[in-house]
Amino acid sequence: MIEFIAQNMAPIMFASLIIFLLIGYPVAFSLAANGLLFFFIGVLVSPYSGGSINLAWPLLHALPDNFYGTRVMSNDTLLAIPFFTFMGIVLERSGMAEDLLDTIGQLFGPIRGGLAYAVIFVGALLAATTGVVAASVIAMGLISLPIMLRYGYDRRVASGVIAASGTLAQIIPPSLVLIVLADQLGRSVGDMYAGALIPGIVLTGIYMLYILIMSIVRPNSMPALPLEARTLGCGVLSLIVALLATGAISYGAYRYLAPTQGDNADILGFAVGVIVIYVAAIVDQRLRINMMSKLAQQVVIVLIPPLALIFLVLGTIFLGIATPTEGGAMGSVGALIMAAAKGRLSLDVVKQALASTTRLSSFVLFILIGARVFSLTFYGVNGHIWVEHLLTSLPGGETGFLIGVNILVFLLAFFLDFFELAFIIVPLLAPAADKLGIDLIWFGVLLGVNMQTSFMHPPFGFALFYLRSVAARVPYLDRITGKQIAPVSTGQIYWGAVPFVCIQVIMIGLTIAFPQMVMRYKGAGVEPSTIDLKLPDMPSLSPLGTPPANNGAAPANGGAPAAPGTPDLSQPPSFGDAPAKPAAPAPDLSQPPKFN
Repeated sequence: MIEFIAQNMAPIMFASLIIFLLIGYPVAFSLAANGLLFFFIGVLVSPYSGGSINLAWPLLHALPDNFYGTRVMSNDTLLAIPFFTFMGIVLERSGMAEDLLDTIGQLFGPIRGGLAYAVIFVGALLAATTGVVAASVIAMGLISLPIMLRYGYDRRVASGVIAASGTLAQIIPPSLVLIVLADQLGRSVGDMYAGALIPGIVLTGIYMLYILIMSIVRPNSMPALPLEARTLGCGVLSLIVALLATGAISYGAYRYLAPTQGDNADILGFAVGVIVIYVAAIVDQRLRINMMSKLAQQVVIVLIPPLALIFLVLGTIFLGIATPTEGGAMGSVGALIMAAAKGRLSLDVVKQALASTTRLSSFVLFILIGARVFSLTFYGVNGHIWVEHLLTSLPGGETGFLIGVNILVFLLAFFLDFFELAFIIVPLLAPAADKLGIDLIWFGVLLGVNMQTSFMHPPFGFALFYLRSVAARVPYLDRITGKQIAPVSTGQIYWGAVPFVCIQVIMIGLTIAFPQMVMRYKGAGVEPSTIDLKLPDMPSLSPLGTPPANNGAAPANGGAPAAPGTPDLSQPPSFGDAPAKPAAPAPDLSQPPKFN
């Protein structure tokens, strides 16, 4: 029995961890306690393991170095988490989400499902500025859910689109989970952001496609806004003209800057166009020139600041100007400036943001410390080899591995959130993926898309919990229409999330089928056959120690004689004319030698 336990310590240890988590123990403490318990057991039974257990008491001395080394306390990559968390919470308190939802809702209001389109669009913008799922879901639940219920939206559609749009912060940079995945996979956060950008945009487009289909199949489930609710009036044509003017100005600035700025001219030209149209909208609104419609003014004024913040954070990272940590710091400063500009910045807002940031950062830190304790023992019992052999032996090779891993992560997401999956599962999967030749950035983005489902399906779908906390539980009177509005049940929230979970599963398949969506982070490839190397002309030199090739003969083809300064490499080097020494007298060998 002891021999069986000793030789199967790795699967027993992993199964015990799952049991601890299912019972409900905190993740950080489950990891640490499991690691220490099996370390003690492993040391005792190692003589019976046949060499499969490599544990000894002195190995515990490695824990302090793991805690204070580059893996935890001195990890510069994880420093980006508190910055992006602080930025997201300050933006959520600044009222940016409220302004965006109101303006974009007015823009899309005349069409069926317009409010749902607005929620998805704003969810993508909030994801690109905050990177925090809780902030996005709570803000949109508080602001848009009452409006959608007021104008007759189906409760399942409304709750599902809000929860799903909030989870876009999981995959669209600057996502917190992408930072953690990059750290656990040992890859660059900037590369992970660049790889996840296109899948995030594609997923947003599929959400909108679903709303379009639903608006055709079930038009009564998402009616258009009535005319009296469109307080900004019409003016889409004016907005289109403003966009065309922005494009023309950007192109002109690009042509002007291209000779001096090179590859950055397109981005700088676009920035010039955006700044010009933003200033024009503000002047038009303040001076009441009415050059633009009211709708066009509001859209430009509301959209430009978050887009500028996105460029400040992601643009500087993609251009290589700033690291993700530096980008997060600049984003935090930008969020404070935006909140101050709206008159929403106060000491209480800063205190709340700092408190929430500290809680989340401590949560991540303790899970990471527990994961280091667990991994020390798990590697000591050759658990990584067991997992690698288990996964690489799946039928189907690389495709079978990807299918099996995604099913495993999808099932574990019913019980674990994305931080726990990233710290527990990813370090075990990465070596097997690397051995199969899978690009780890693509693998990380694929897991990130999969982990989105952990927010959306019961029993631990946190996006559903966030929405449940702000959705009405009892009937209430609407302050605009005066009508009594029925509450939203938990069952309606759960059923509303099901179609979007299916869409996320489809997105996993698309990422596997079209890996170039992610692999574009590497840039354009170089064809080796097109490389042409040219070396400068050099005088031919004879091999060292051999006479010159012409042996002193005149140059062939009537060429000019060698330059007088050309060295003759067949002779030893000469260092100038040394003074002549007198010849030594010949010794007289007929006499005995003298030693005086």
